[in-house]
Amino acid sequence: MTTKVCPIEEAINLIGHKWKVLIIRNLLTTDNQRFGCLQKGINGISQKMLTQQLRQMEQDGLISRKVFAEVPPKVEYSLTDLGRSLQPILESISTWGKGYLGIKGTDSKDFIDD
Repeated sequence: MTTKVCPIEEAINLIGHKWKVLIIRNLLTTDNQRFGCLQKGINGISQKMLTQQLRQMEQDGLISRKVFAEVPPKVEYSLTDLGRSLQPILESISTWGKGYLGIKGTDSKDFIDD
């Protein structure tokens, strides 16, 4: 007997953690980011949490990690084609969020640029 798989559940398992979505957002705006740049661009994420999320996303095929043979070591992260395919989903979430913030009375000048 075959177990049925829910595509929504599978997608949420890949990107459902709030930090993962923000990592993807940052890598969509500026590809090839170093760890410190990613951490600065995500308000409130700890070094440990960022490390965990990047490792999981690399295992899932959403990001790639490139290590340069330098001293000190240099590592850059970028989205894979699979990770980049999430761009329209994040754009839809952003559009929905802007509408929601508008309903709440938040002025659009207070929005962070996507």
